[in-house]
Amino acid sequence: MGGLEAFWARADGVGRAVALALLAMSVTAWVLILWKSWLLRRAAADIERAVPAFWDAAGIDEGRARLAANDRERVLLPLLEAAAAPAAAGTLATQAHLESQLTRRLRDALHRGLAHLQTGQVALASIGSTAPFVGLFGTVWSIYHALVGIGHAGTITIDKVSGPIGEALVMTAAGIAVAVPAVLGFNVFGKRVATCEAELEGFAHDLRELMLERRPPRQAEPGRTEP
Repeated sequence: MGGLEAFWARADGVGRAVALALLAMSVTAWVLILWKSWLLRRAAADIERAVPAFWDAAGIDEGRARLAANDRERVLLPLLEAAAAPAAAGTLATQAHLESQLTRRLRDALHRGLAHLQTGQVALASIGSTAPFVGLFGTVWSIYHALVGIGHAGTITIDKVSGPIGEALVMTAAGIAVAVPAVLGFNVFGKRVATCEAELEGFAHDLRELMLERRPPRQAEPGRTEP
Protein backbone atom coordinates (compact mmCIF):
# COMPACT_ATOMS: atom_id res chain seq x y z
CA MET A 1 0.00 0.00 0.00
CA GLY A 2 2.94 2.32 0.56
CA GLY A 3 3.62 2.60 -3.16
CA LEU A 4 -0.01 3.35 -3.98
CA GLU A 5 -0.24 5.88 -1.17
CA ALA A 6 2.93 7.57 -2.38
CA PHE A 7 1.63 7.62 -5.95
CA TRP A 8 -1.69 9.12 -4.83
CA ALA A 9 0.10 11.71 -2.72
CA ARG A 10 2.38 12.76 -5.62
CA ALA A 11 -0.41 12.82 -8.24
CA ASP A 12 -2.19 16.04 -9.10
CA GLY A 13 -5.84 16.42 -10.03
CA VAL A 14 -5.40 15.09 -13.58
CA GLY A 15 -3.48 12.01 -12.44
CA ARG A 16 -6.05 11.20 -9.79
CA ALA A 17 -8.88 11.68 -12.27
CA VAL A 18 -7.23 9.22 -14.66
CA ALA A 19 -6.75 6.70 -11.86
CA LEU A 20 -10.40 7.01 -10.82
CA ALA A 21 -11.49 6.67 -14.45
CA LEU A 22 -9.52 3.44 -14.79
CA LEU A 23 -11.04 2.17 -11.54
CA ALA A 24 -14.55 2.97 -12.78
CA MET A 25 -13.86 1.24 -16.10
CA SER A 26 -12.51 -1.83 -14.32
CA VAL A 27 -15.53 -2.09 -12.03
CA THR A 28 -17.90 -1.61 -14.98
CA ALA A 29 -16.12 -4.27 -17.04
CA TRP A 30 -16.19 -6.85 -14.26
CA VAL A 31 -19.83 -6.17 -13.45
CA LEU A 32 -20.71 -6.67 -17.12
CA ILE A 33 -18.56 -9.80 -17.35
CA LEU A 34 -20.23 -11.41 -14.34
CA TRP A 35 -23.73 -10.36 -15.37
CA LYS A 36 -23.39 -11.42 -19.01
CA SER A 37 -21.88 -14.77 -17.98
CA TRP A 38 -25.02 -15.41 -15.94
CA LEU A 39 -27.37 -14.04 -18.62
CA LEU A 40 -25.95 -15.98 -21.56
CA ARG A 41 -25.66 -19.19 -19.55
CA ARG A 42 -29.36 -18.93 -18.66
CA ALA A 43 -30.34 -18.06 -22.23
CA ALA A 44 -28.40 -20.97 -23.73
CA ALA A 45 -29.88 -23.40 -21.19
CA ASP A 46 -33.39 -22.05 -21.86
CA ILE A 47 -33.04 -22.46 -25.61
CA GLU A 48 -31.64 -25.97 -25.26
CA ARG A 49 -34.50 -26.99 -22.98
CA ALA A 50 -37.45 -24.98 -24.31
CA VAL A 51 -37.20 -25.62 -28.07
CA PRO A 52 -37.50 -29.43 -27.86
CA ALA A 53 -40.27 -29.03 -25.27
CA PHE A 54 -42.20 -26.78 -27.64
CA TRP A 55 -41.98 -29.17 -30.57
CA ASP A 56 -43.05 -32.07 -28.35
CA ALA A 57 -46.28 -30.25 -27.46
CA ALA A 58 -49.60 -31.44 -28.86
CA GLY A 59 -50.70 -27.96 -29.94
CA ILE A 60 -49.82 -24.28 -30.08
CA ASP A 61 -51.41 -23.48 -26.72
CA GLU A 62 -49.52 -26.25 -24.96
CA GLY A 63 -46.33 -25.21 -26.74
CA ARG A 64 -46.84 -21.61 -25.60
CA ALA A 65 -47.24 -22.77 -22.02
CA ARG A 66 -44.05 -24.80 -22.23
CA LEU A 67 -42.12 -21.86 -23.65
CA ALA A 68 -43.46 -19.57 -20.93
CA ALA A 69 -42.31 -22.03 -18.27
CA ASN A 70 -38.79 -22.51 -19.66
CA ASP A 71 -37.94 -19.24 -21.42
CA ARG A 72 -36.64 -17.21 -18.47
CA GLU A 73 -34.90 -14.59 -20.61
CA ARG A 74 -37.90 -14.19 -22.92
CA VAL A 75 -36.06 -14.70 -26.19
CA LEU A 76 -38.23 -17.55 -27.53
CA LEU A 77 -41.77 -16.73 -26.42
CA PRO A 78 -41.83 -13.35 -28.25
CA LEU A 79 -41.07 -15.22 -31.49
CA LEU A 80 -44.14 -17.42 -31.05
CA GLU A 81 -46.29 -14.45 -30.09
CA ALA A 82 -45.07 -12.52 -33.14
CA ALA A 83 -45.80 -15.46 -35.43
CA ALA A 84 -49.28 -16.09 -34.01
CA ALA A 85 -50.43 -12.48 -33.59
CA PRO A 86 -52.58 -11.16 -36.46
CA ALA A 87 -51.74 -7.76 -37.88
CA ALA A 88 -54.18 -4.92 -37.27
CA ALA A 89 -56.70 -4.66 -40.09
CA GLY A 90 -56.45 -1.71 -42.43
CA THR A 91 -52.71 -1.21 -42.02
CA LEU A 92 -49.88 -1.49 -44.49
CA ALA A 93 -48.74 -4.64 -42.71
CA THR A 94 -51.86 -6.51 -43.84
CA GLN A 95 -51.41 -5.57 -47.48
CA ALA A 96 -48.44 -7.89 -47.91
CA HIS A 97 -48.72 -11.64 -48.36
CA LEU A 98 -48.82 -13.75 -45.22
CA GLU A 99 -45.28 -14.96 -45.87
CA SER A 100 -43.97 -11.39 -45.83
CA GLN A 101 -46.01 -10.50 -42.74
CA LEU A 102 -44.61 -13.46 -40.83
CA THR A 103 -41.06 -12.69 -41.93
CA ARG A 104 -41.33 -9.07 -40.80
CA ARG A 105 -42.87 -9.85 -37.40
CA LEU A 106 -40.41 -12.65 -36.68
CA ARG A 107 -37.47 -10.51 -37.77
CA ASP A 108 -38.50 -7.70 -35.43
CA ALA A 109 -38.99 -10.08 -32.50
CA LEU A 110 -35.65 -11.76 -33.22
CA HIS A 111 -33.85 -8.42 -33.28
CA ARG A 112 -35.35 -7.46 -29.91
CA GLY A 113 -34.24 -10.75 -28.38
CA LEU A 114 -30.73 -10.39 -29.77
CA ALA A 115 -30.52 -6.81 -28.52
CA HIS A 116 -31.23 -8.14 -25.03
CA LEU A 117 -28.49 -10.76 -25.32
CA GLN A 118 -26.02 -8.22 -26.73
CA THR A 119 -26.51 -5.71 -23.91
CA GLY A 120 -23.14 -4.55 -22.61
CA GLN A 121 -21.12 -5.64 -25.63
CA VAL A 122 -20.51 -2.07 -26.78
CA ALA A 123 -19.39 -1.06 -23.29
CA LEU A 124 -16.93 -3.95 -23.09
CA ALA A 125 -15.54 -3.15 -26.54
CA SER A 126 -15.19 0.53 -25.63
CA ILE A 127 -13.40 -0.23 -22.36
CA GLY A 128 -11.11 -2.76 -24.02
CA SER A 129 -10.10 -0.34 -26.76
CA THR A 130 -9.73 2.85 -24.71
CA ALA A 131 -8.36 1.71 -21.33
CA PRO A 132 -4.73 1.28 -22.56
CA PHE A 133 -4.74 4.80 -23.97
CA VAL A 134 -6.24 6.23 -20.80
CA GLY A 135 -3.50 4.48 -18.84
CA LEU A 136 -0.86 5.75 -21.24
CA PHE A 137 -2.15 9.29 -20.89
CA GLY A 138 -1.96 8.90 -17.11
CA THR A 139 1.62 7.66 -17.41
CA VAL A 140 2.72 10.56 -19.61
CA TRP A 141 1.03 13.10 -17.37
CA SER A 142 2.46 11.54 -14.21
CA ILE A 143 5.98 11.47 -15.67
CA TYR A 144 5.63 15.11 -16.65
CA HIS A 145 4.39 15.96 -13.19
CA ALA A 146 7.26 14.00 -11.60
CA LEU A 147 9.91 15.66 -13.80
CA VAL A 148 8.56 19.09 -12.96
CA GLY A 149 8.84 18.25 -9.29
CA ILE A 150 12.39 16.97 -9.72
CA GLY A 151 13.32 20.10 -11.66
CA HIS A 152 12.05 22.29 -8.88
CA ALA A 153 14.14 20.30 -6.40
CA GLY A 154 17.26 21.39 -8.29
CA THR A 155 19.12 18.07 -8.10
CA ILE A 156 18.70 14.91 -10.20
CA THR A 157 19.72 11.55 -8.82
CA ILE A 158 18.71 8.01 -9.70
CA ASP A 159 16.78 7.51 -6.49
CA LYS A 160 14.78 10.68 -7.04
CA VAL A 161 13.99 9.79 -10.67
CA SER A 162 13.33 6.06 -10.42
CA GLY A 163 10.65 6.26 -7.74
CA PRO A 164 8.28 8.78 -9.37
CA ILE A 165 8.86 7.40 -12.89
CA GLY A 166 8.28 3.82 -11.76
CA GLU A 167 5.08 4.79 -10.01
CA ALA A 168 3.93 6.67 -13.10
CA LEU A 169 4.42 3.57 -15.25
CA VAL A 170 1.90 1.78 -13.03
CA MET A 171 -0.77 3.74 -14.92
CA THR A 172 0.14 1.95 -18.15
CA ALA A 173 -0.01 -1.41 -16.41
CA ALA A 174 -3.36 -0.46 -14.89
CA GLY A 175 -4.74 0.44 -18.32
CA ILE A 176 -3.68 -2.92 -19.73
CA ALA A 177 -5.07 -4.75 -16.70
CA VAL A 178 -8.43 -3.08 -17.27
CA ALA A 179 -8.45 -3.71 -21.03
CA VAL A 180 -7.50 -7.40 -21.13
CA PRO A 181 -10.54 -8.80 -19.25
CA ALA A 182 -12.87 -6.52 -21.22
CA VAL A 183 -11.49 -7.69 -24.58
CA LEU A 184 -11.55 -11.35 -23.60
CA GLY A 185 -15.08 -11.01 -22.27
CA PHE A 186 -16.21 -9.27 -25.46
CA ASN A 187 -14.79 -12.05 -27.64
CA VAL A 188 -16.18 -14.89 -25.51
CA PHE A 189 -19.62 -13.31 -25.21
CA GLY A 190 -19.69 -12.53 -28.92
CA LYS A 191 -19.25 -16.21 -29.67
CA ARG A 192 -21.96 -17.21 -27.20
CA VAL A 193 -24.37 -14.63 -28.61
CA ALA A 194 -23.68 -15.91 -32.13
CA THR A 195 -24.50 -19.46 -30.99
CA CYS A 196 -27.78 -18.30 -29.45
CA GLU A 197 -28.54 -16.25 -32.55
CA ALA A 198 -28.19 -19.31 -34.79
CA GLU A 199 -30.57 -21.27 -32.56
CA LEU A 200 -33.10 -18.44 -32.47
CA GLU A 201 -32.96 -17.97 -36.23
CA GLY A 202 -33.59 -21.67 -36.73
CA PHE A 203 -36.54 -21.59 -34.34
CA ALA A 204 -37.96 -18.50 -36.08
CA HIS A 205 -37.63 -20.21 -39.48
CA ASP A 206 -39.40 -23.34 -38.21
CA LEU A 207 -42.17 -21.24 -36.66
CA ARG A 208 -42.70 -19.46 -39.96
CA GLU A 209 -43.06 -22.75 -41.79
CA LEU A 210 -45.44 -24.05 -39.13
CA MET A 211 -47.69 -21.01 -39.36
CA LEU A 212 -47.73 -21.17 -43.15
CA GLU A 213 -48.78 -24.84 -43.01
CA ARG A 214 -51.60 -23.98 -40.59
CA ARG A 215 -53.05 -21.15 -42.69
CA PRO A 216 -56.33 -21.75 -44.49
CA PRO A 217 -56.15 -22.24 -48.27
CA ARG A 218 -55.94 -18.90 -50.04
CA GLN A 219 -58.72 -18.22 -52.49
CA ALA A 220 -57.92 -16.52 -55.73
CA GLU A 221 -59.23 -12.98 -56.09
CA PRO A 222 -61.80 -12.37 -58.87
CA GLY A 223 -60.10 -11.79 -62.15
CA ARG A 224 -56.72 -12.83 -60.78
CA THR A 225 -54.96 -16.02 -61.75
CA GLU A 226 -52.86 -17.72 -59.08
CA PRO A 227 -49.29 -18.37 -60.23
